[in-house]
Amino acid sequence: MPGPGSGPTLLGRRRESETLDRLLSSVRGGRSGVLVVRGEAGVGKTAMLDDLCDRAEGFRVVRANGIESEVELAHAGLHLLCAPFLDGLGALPAPQAAALGVAFGLHGGAPPDRFLIGLAVLTLLSEAAESQPLVCVVDDAQWLDQASRQVLAFVARRLGADRVLIVFAVRDPVVDGDDLSGLPELTLHGLDDDDARRLLRQVTPGPLDAAVLDRVVSEARGNPLALLELPRGPGSGDVVGGLATTQSAPAPGQVEKAYRVRLEGLPDEVRTLLLLAAAEPSGDPVLLWRATDLLGIGLSAADSVETDGLLRIDSRVSFRHPLVRSAIYDHASPDDRRAVHRALAEATDAQTDPDRRAWHRAMAADGPDAAVADLLERSSDRARARGGLGAAARFLERAAALSEDPVQRAERALVAAEVSLQAGAFDAALRLLATAEAAPLSELQRARAELVRADTAYSRSRDGDAPALLLDAATLLEPLDPRLAQRTCLDAWSAALFAGPLAGRIGLREVSTHAASWDGESGAGTVTDTPPTLLLAGFAQAITRGRAVAVPVLRRAAQGFDGDAVTLEDVLRWGWLATAAAVMAWDYDTCRSVTSREVTAAREAGALTVLPVGANVLAQAEALGGDFTRAASLVAEAEAVTEATGTRVAPYGALVLAGMRGRESEAVTLIGRTIDDATAGRQGIAIQYARWSAAMLYNGRGEHDRALPYAQAAADDTPELFVSSWATSELVESAVRSSRHDLAREAYERLAEATDAAGGDWALGIQARARALLTGGADAEPAYREAAERLARTSLRPELARAHLLYGEWLRSAGRRDDARVELRRALELFTDIRMEAFEERARQELASAGERTVARSSEGREELSAQEAQIAKLAASGHSNPEIGAQLFVSPRTVEWHLHKVFRKLGVTSRKELASAYSEA
Repeated sequence: MPGPGSGPTLLGRRRESETLDRLLSSVRGGRSGVLVVRGEAGVGKTAMLDDLCDRAEGFRVVRANGIESEVELAHAGLHLLCAPFLDGLGALPAPQAAALGVAFGLHGGAPPDRFLIGLAVLTLLSEAAESQPLVCVVDDAQWLDQASRQVLAFVARRLGADRVLIVFAVRDPVVDGDDLSGLPELTLHGLDDDDARRLLRQVTPGPLDAAVLDRVVSEARGNPLALLELPRGPGSGDVVGGLATTQSAPAPGQVEKAYRVRLEGLPDEVRTLLLLAAAEPSGDPVLLWRATDLLGIGLSAADSVETDGLLRIDSRVSFRHPLVRSAIYDHASPDDRRAVHRALAEATDAQTDPDRRAWHRAMAADGPDAAVADLLERSSDRARARGGLGAAARFLERAAALSEDPVQRAERALVAAEVSLQAGAFDAALRLLATAEAAPLSELQRARAELVRADTAYSRSRDGDAPALLLDAATLLEPLDPRLAQRTCLDAWSAALFAGPLAGRIGLREVSTHAASWDGESGAGTVTDTPPTLLLAGFAQAITRGRAVAVPVLRRAAQGFDGDAVTLEDVLRWGWLATAAAVMAWDYDTCRSVTSREVTAAREAGALTVLPVGANVLAQAEALGGDFTRAASLVAEAEAVTEATGTRVAPYGALVLAGMRGRESEAVTLIGRTIDDATAGRQGIAIQYARWSAAMLYNGRGEHDRALPYAQAAADDTPELFVSSWATSELVESAVRSSRHDLAREAYERLAEATDAAGGDWALGIQARARALLTGGADAEPAYREAAERLARTSLRPELARAHLLYGEWLRSAGRRDDARVELRRALELFTDIRMEAFEERARQELASAGERTVARSSEGREELSAQEAQIAKLAASGHSNPEIGAQLFVSPRTVEWHLHKVFRKLGVTSRKELASAYSEA
């Protein structure tokens, strides 16, 4: 077996082999590796994988293959890859073990989130690699079932300090989605002419005329499989004898044609045996022999196919190349295909493998078959229970095709579209909608179809067109299902919130006007008194009737999400929106409580598509409360989940933290990138957040003229919303300090209207602070005192610190230096403790102007922890184990340990016992 550095063993692949050698060396050294090998059929991807396995000296090697006819079986490819490691299932954290067990059908349970399955596989592979580095090879990944492909893509993106190398081979172009995009890639091209000639001479058993050689090389276009297989096919004697009759065609097509012609010369029994093997993807020889017995095929047929080199039958049934399988299956007549599927269905155990048996029966059907359609529907239910939504949709799609009753056919296609949407297969969802709509639909079914179409558009891009589509669906649903209609309308309001002024024909005002006219009685019973519907009513009133009317309803709705009046599903779906209701009512405590509940629920349920939104909202709440360490940890968590899942969520928490912290270079980069991305994606609220963040940044630095345009833009953008109120507070300060008193007065009036409607210390404290700024002169002091007193009764330490700072600045300008130093000292202590660096420096300069010198915090000392290191350090200092930390941050325990080593070095500690005090000090 060749060892590392022994040089390439493949003709013309030196550069590619060196790339694989570097990856193997890196994994030996303790770092993971991932590579996606792309190329056309026959270009040599499988040969590269074989060569990699030969080179992997000292590694444990596991392989899996995607098979086109197996894409309907959820987690089939994943199970094949993980099967050697399942004895370690019991050592996984309980939620991970449960998720993987359900996915693989080892036991029952609630349908697991696919990302929780991914975390389980990540931990399983990482633990397996502790004793021996691991190479995982996945060939023909484009034919993996969707669930397996998504999970393995997740694992590939979350590998860290794990001695694991995963290499995928993918045929270009990709047929059905590309979950592997963005991973490191190596594209294989055809061999150059010199290497092609060498290969052709090696495999051709006779002399080759130079002209013929040139012709074959030209037509093969460097495709190694074409060069290997064409001389075997019909006319090979002509090639050897100096004649060439092959017509020009794409190389893989030539090869497949050559295989087909070879098949035509085989006896019927042999062709049937090959077709059986092509139709049965599991590669189980026992199952193959059962089916051959049913079809009366003798053992001599097996000897013939193995002698011919197309098929090998030993512990597994395997073809010479995947193109052989597709050539055999595609070339067979429909009747022959149905016959072998019928035999395979009869040979498959209905108790141990009911889903594969149902699929074979479906493929054997020559027309509608109600019994088989029912079996497929049950298979779909089992797939959904295991988290295999893509497989569930395929079963239902086939069930619809076999349904005799047109009403049942339409319903199955519609449910398949809904399941495809949940799986993120948006093109499939729209295709299935077309199937459903080809049959007569009831009014409710048509409304559901419109809802799928709207949700597909919203899930794809969250752009400005989604509110209109969702509102149209809600309107159709109103007389049919009032509860679903109102929830759809709330989704439309959420979509309009994201889009803001970048919405299309329907925005917040249009959705709110429609929702405000809702009577809630368009069906059996009322649906207006639940927290979700109260949310919709309160938001609609805020837009159409003003905050004074809306605040009591919004406060009641938000508090409902903090109690037992909502289901876990409601918390996960709309918890973040309930926090928006709370802050519109200036209710910080309820906001923080609800979003904490949502984040906890998302973690426990493994709802990783929800978690980034919740973590972003909770990060904002923690930043507003002055816990920047906790906020940074949540920002890092949100970023980790967003990266792992591909969820498109703007960095709301990071924006708030950056604006309050005041590091200009970091904040400006984040703000600019967010505005660019949100403009392209038509997500207006993210732009508003970015501008508010910029206003905080420059007000903190005392650069009020730079803060002013950002504050004004954010305040004017959707003025009914909470972000506008926060930005209006920044606008009052920047306008006053920029001598724009007319603008400041107008902004104050808007702020007073919003805060008067809510009442409470947060709202009225912010109002008093703005009033003091606007008033000036001796009359300002009572307002400054009121602001400090009210904000001191809240948890919002940054706002309190800013009240002391502004009061101190006013006192110093009034010549009351002793009083000023008292207020400025309080502000500086708070800013320093919170680490609001720009405001801290501003307070320090004001103190110096008031006659008190202070020592700036030293920037020297220990090396600063990265966000992820700080997050891991905090969890470790709190007593969490490496597996627990890995489960929360979606990395392996070994990667946690690797980061902890760096944390120990940076903090100057040698054990976890020392970590808590060192982390607190740092």
